Amino acid sequence: MIDLEVPKKFRPLVAQARGMAEEVFWPISRKYDRAEHEYPAELDLVSAVIDGLSDSGAGQGAGASSSTRAKDDGATEGDVAAVGSGRRAKGERENKNGSNLSSVLSILETCRGDVGLTLSIPRQGLGNAAIAAVATEEQKARYAGKWAAMAITEPEVGSDSGAIRTTAVKDGDEYVINGEKIYVTAGERAELVVVWATLDRSLGKQAIKSFVVRRDNPGMRLVRLEHKLGIRASDTAAFSLQDCRVPAEDLLGDPEIRIEGGFGGAMQTFDNTRPLVAAMALGLTRASLDRTTELLADAGVVPDPDRPAATQPAAAARLLQMEADYQAAYLLTLRAAWMADNGKPNSMEASMAKAKAGRTCVEVSLACVELAGATGYAETELLEKWARDSKILDIFEGTQQIQLLVIARRLLGYSSRELK
Repeated sequence: MIDLEVPKKFRPLVAQARGMAEEVFWPISRKYDRAEHEYPAELDLVSAVIDGLSDSGAGQGAGASSSTRAKDDGATEGDVAAVGSGRRAKGERENKNGSNLSSVLSILETCRGDVGLTLSIPRQGLGNAAIAAVATEEQKARYAGKWAAMAITEPEVGSDSGAIRTTAVKDGDEYVINGEKIYVTAGERAELVVVWATLDRSLGKQAIKSFVVRRDNPGMRLVRLEHKLGIRASDTAAFSLQDCRVPAEDLLGDPEIRIEGGFGGAMQTFDNTRPLVAAMALGLTRASLDRTTELLADAGVVPDPDRPAATQPAAAARLLQMEADYQAAYLLTLRAAWMADNGKPNSMEASMAKAKAGRTCVEVSLACVELAGATGYAETELLEKWARDSKILDIFEGTQQIQLLVIARRLLGYSSRELK
């Protein structure tokens, strides 16, 4: 089972990410919140540092493009030794702390600085995580070093990914894609867009595949950039795909339609990306709690975890409650990432982490604005911005309601057809 401490080999990475949040992101956070859709030029240096760490191996595999899944060798959870302990009983296999865990830990820290800026770091998009999750080794090599966005959501389809209407029709050595995509994070800036489309709408979700479409493809037209409540530093695009021709080799993974479990390959993307989004929510939650704790301490209110909450000021008791919610979400997220690193099915755990972290993020950020009073509501602090940023983390990569539905299906053993 996982340890509760950050693995020793990841501590330098976490420290570097924390320094980036505090020294780079915080000073420019308000600037790019106001200058919506303006590309943060400061991120070019950040991405160069991340690329350098990855190339040297010092980054420990962190980053969206490294969030892949280990092969399951059939070991059960009881077969795995404690993280960082170095101890293994006879018959146990080595426990792995891999790229999913390192990505979660580093993203948590950068989103403690700014979620929108984190989403805007070149070559670290959710599309990169999708490629890492389902692409073949040849495809991973071909797309290496590219910035990839992910396009799933469509008008009037919403959270039901299995009901998407965008079609992909085979024509010789190409697929012809037609449809609309909205809310594509980093869609304007990315070099590639991972587009979900169906090969046969009559077969439902089993025929859904993901395609890598180059941003300069003439068949994919940028319709607009969305004006948003939060994460304004990150561009959010809407696309129209009209007779968009894509080479057959750019279909990610298996091109065959498999009636049984055919949707699993596409949905495996979420098993990798939902813990990453949970980590984003954790970073914002941590920032809100830390700053509110400082502001209340200046006013003479200091929570004491060793005393009953009922014997402390209401504000202090509230902070303790929110800290407990944060820790619960944190541990769920680490578990989901650790399972992916060790080749264990983690669909339910990924949804648990995303649901708990997203809800906690919204509740804590709004409560921190309230506890800080007029200071929390003013632009002199980032608390009000963090409160606006928080809501998207409970929505994208599957809404709160969808996560609870996925969890219920797994717990009760129902299919998506049996429990809607």
